[in-house]
This record gives sequence, C-alpha cells and structure tokens, in this order.
Amino acid sequence: MDKKKTLKVVREAYGKIAQGQEGCGCGTCGPDTGEFAKSIGYSEEELKAIPDEANLALSCGNPTAVASLKEGEVVLDLGSGAGFDCFLSAAKVGSNGKIIGVDMTPEMVEKARDNAKNNGIENVEFRLCEIENLPVGDNSVDVVISNCVINLSVDKPRVFQEVYRVLKSGGRIAISDIALLKELPGKIRESVEAYVGCVGGAILVKDYKKIVKASGLRDVKILIKGSYACIDPNTKDPIGRAILNGLGEDESLEGYVVSVYVEGQK
Repeated sequence: MDKKKTLKVVREAYGKIAQGQEGCGCGTCGPDTGEFAKSIGYSEEELKAIPDEANLALSCGNPTAVASLKEGEVVLDLGSGAGFDCFLSAAKVGSNGKIIGVDMTPEMVEKARDNAKNNGIENVEFRLCEIENLPVGDNSVDVVISNCVINLSVDKPRVFQEVYRVLKSGGRIAISDIALLKELPGKIRESVEAYVGCVGGAILVKDYKKIVKASGLRDVKILIKGSYACIDPNTKDPIGRAILNGLGEDESLEGYVVSVYVEGQK
C-alpha cells in the first residue's frame, strides 16, 4: 500500500475500535482489558486511578513506568487513543503539570475528550493530528511517551525529527513499541491485517535505534522486554489469527517480533 492508503486503512480500523465495533486484529482486544494491562506492566493501583473506558487493550508495555515523570512536567503522548497513558501521566505530574495527547483518529480523540470530561481530569488535552506533523511548539515538552503506535507510522524518521523539535533541552523519551529481530515473511509484510495489528509496519531493532539517533537524540537505549505478548482470547494463539494466516505451515512468529522500550534524551 502507498502511504495515503495505509493511513486511511489504519485510521478507519482504529476508528472502529474506538466505537467498539471491532478489535485491531492483534488478538489483545478481548473483554478483559484489565488483566491484559497487568500482564504488560501496569499495576492494579494504576488501573484504579484511570477511567476503565480509556483502556482499550492497545498497548505493548507501560511507558510511564520508565518515564520517571515528575510533578509539573509537560508530557506529550503520541497516538494517545482513548487517553489511557495520558490519564495515568496526569496523576503523576499533578495539577501543575500538563498532558497533551495526539491521535490521528477523530473517534479516538472524541472518546478521550469525553473520558476526560466525564471524570473531571483537567490537566489533559487532546489534539487531532498525525504524529509526523505535531501541532506542538518547539522546545515545549519535557517528556514524549508513546505506546505501540510508532510502528504504525509510514514515516518513522519524520516522527523522531518532530519529537526532537518539540522536546526541551534535556527532555527525554519513554516509548513502548513493537520491533523485529529479523525481517518478516513476505506474506506478513504485505498483509493489511498485520499492519493494523502493529506487526506489518514494525522495523528491525537495529534500524529503530539508527532512526532515533539520527534525529539528534542522545543516550539512546532500546531494551527488548520480551517476545510479542498478544494472546488471542478465543484461539489462545500468541497473535491474531489473521496475522498467523500469513505464515507458512511450518513457520512461527517466534524469533521475529518483540516488545521494546526506547529511551533517549535531547
């Protein structure tokens, strides 16, 4: 798919997720979102502190756990969805801090705004945009977080150029994402379902690190936290059936796809 078509497919798919019409195809979008969140690093206390409606089980880690957020900081969340990590960050930075969530899906932004309003969370705001073109001022953000989103970008170098631009000097990133240990089989790379399910658009860990460093960020670290943790609640497969169908009879995604934490500073 070309870039415009890819964006359209991803936007439509996540718009349907926001409206509760369907899951992303990765296998995580089952009914027990709380248990899934705990399995990838969120605590019971954290889950109690945020609206249940914000947890759509679209994560692959807990970026706020490695962000070391402080009172009064300004945090930018790339691909904020229904506001899950934004609301968690809002509690950590307090009333003197500010959280900006950005998402390219109108339905997600609307849902996040409703969640904030309905739960009286005032130090957050949500903006509709693509993460390659951020409506955020230069040198204005202390921390950039993101959770299982940058793999969906059609222009990852541009994303990190924008991240570098908006970060203050000394600002940092704390990103949870999906990456690859080796190139995916052709059928997976060409699969729309695999792309929407955060697999088809993923890049090699070594290439991910090069892109982050090329943006100007320093002290870049990528920690592989484990194999891709998605479990289909119906089939119990380690990833959605639509994606597995892209593999040959004797093939497995084991050894291909991993969850990572990405850190760095400006």
